[in-house]
Amino acid sequence: MWRINYRFGAAFQRLSALSRLTKVSLGVLLVIPSAFVASEVFSGSPDLRLFKLEKDKKAPIDYGYGPGKGKKPPIGDVKLTKNFKLSQGLRLLQTPTGGGGGGFFGPAFPWPIIPLHMGLLPDGRVLTYGTDEQGQQGAQLVYDVWDPAIGTGADSHLILANTTQTDIFCSAASLIGEGLSGSTSLSGKMLILGGDVTINGTRNYSDNNIDIFDPSNNALIDAGRMQFKRWYPSITTLRNGDKLLLGGQLTPGVGAVTPEVFNPTSGWRTLSSISISDVDEWFYPRGIVGPDGAVNLLQHNGKIFRLTTSGSGSMNDTGALMAPGRTYYPSVMMPGFTPNKVLMVRANQRAQIVDLSSYPPAVSDVDNIHHDRIWGNLTLLPDGGILATGGSSVYNETTGNVAYQSEVMNPRTGTWTVGAWASIPRLYHSATLVLPDGSVLTAGGGAPGPVNNLNAEIYYPAYLYNYDGSGTAAPRPTIVSAPTTLQLGQSFTMTVGANDQVGYINLVRLGYNTHAYDSEQRLIPVPYSQSGATVTGYVDSSPEKLLPGYYMIFLFNTQGHPALAKIVSIPQSIQ
Repeated sequence: MWRINYRFGAAFQRLSALSRLTKVSLGVLLVIPSAFVASEVFSGSPDLRLFKLEKDKKAPIDYGYGPGKGKKPPIGDVKLTKNFKLSQGLRLLQTPTGGGGGGFFGPAFPWPIIPLHMGLLPDGRVLTYGTDEQGQQGAQLVYDVWDPAIGTGADSHLILANTTQTDIFCSAASLIGEGLSGSTSLSGKMLILGGDVTINGTRNYSDNNIDIFDPSNNALIDAGRMQFKRWYPSITTLRNGDKLLLGGQLTPGVGAVTPEVFNPTSGWRTLSSISISDVDEWFYPRGIVGPDGAVNLLQHNGKIFRLTTSGSGSMNDTGALMAPGRTYYPSVMMPGFTPNKVLMVRANQRAQIVDLSSYPPAVSDVDNIHHDRIWGNLTLLPDGGILATGGSSVYNETTGNVAYQSEVMNPRTGTWTVGAWASIPRLYHSATLVLPDGSVLTAGGGAPGPVNNLNAEIYYPAYLYNYDGSGTAAPRPTIVSAPTTLQLGQSFTMTVGANDQVGYINLVRLGYNTHAYDSEQRLIPVPYSQSGATVTGYVDSSPEKLLPGYYMIFLFNTQGHPALAKIVSIPQSIQ
């Protein structure tokens, strides 16, 4: 049974929305006066709303202008651009005045599409895709490349037509790293797998298409086919750089139970000994590499399985159990100074830590989050804090208790601190992404939804501000020079500003976020020593911690303020 409790005074305003929910959730609605516990009780039945959610519907469009929205020409009116723009390099965004201990949300600004898929590229730009320029689904969608170095105006966006005609709406993506011998023809390119397809005029079927986005020429390329059709799959990068593809729908309501593995050199193989058939596990499964290299499948229903990927694969129930969750609750890998742990948001605003260093994994509670976050996001900040934004207590409806307020968890204590308020509801199909200057892009929502948000906001964390309560941006240290490639176990040198004193250094993996989940997020501390302007860092030797791929070097000074990150490649180190 599914139960939602909410504040009695708002009951009549929400009656119509809640009655729609009860029709598709096979549950009973209970109204409890004075209660504010947005909770759920599950019977193990499938989330039937997922089969209906993608039926696109007309909704008002918010271009991000706040109370006067729509008075300016929306960025979506910009004509498609020829693919000649390349990165302008990494630059700091201007940090607005007004922030403090809770961070700060800058004003909402237009985005050409609903960016329900967002990935950071090795050149510092951001690839987004998901809809056309009116926020509608379909194979005629465009994709957009945003260059933060230019700013947030129309000229910072490169809007391109999808020439492959693959509807990559609700697909999965992951950057391909360098191989054992260095760069390959696919290094630095975005692998995009699966998506939506229309059959006899009816949408929401699945495809098995493989697409590649090439940042060097901004082109989207048809790169062949997978064995299984998949819509809503997820990708887990393995310790040798292979990509494990989990889940996705074959046809409406029927999941793809057999994983596939992609190797940039040898291609595809199936893990025929694995069958992932539990209810709802076709929807963006949460696969996390543990300290022994195996993948831990943290299921929506609370079960935890251990998957191996050599040969035909294997799958074993660890017997560990998390509290019940749902497909729409976010999760994130904890920072490396609390190693091998995953933060899972569950029902009843409950937050749990799963420790993968033991077998079976150990599950423990931390403080509850302050807001229910159905379709919210968790973002691993460069200082190790975990940012929670967006979501609501009612499924994709602004009639519920929308969580405009952010909160940050201290991973050392497990406590949450509420912070800055956003101006836009970020619900289904919203996403977040850490940028190289340490800010966080928060964007999207809609398609379908109560509002189609063709807009974005940037969250500026507290570490970007002086700690004197003035709300002014803090002076930043500078990374003058740094390597472009790092090897596991090596020492390396960087040059910093003459007066910069280093407080700590973290490697933060480039993210890719969609549907309340960023499978790429990782943060690994870097031990260091400093002599004048020369800083010597020491790279962890574990391929299970530092998965192959691309990372940002975040250097914080002794006052706790970060430099503009440098992006480096960490190549594959093992077969």
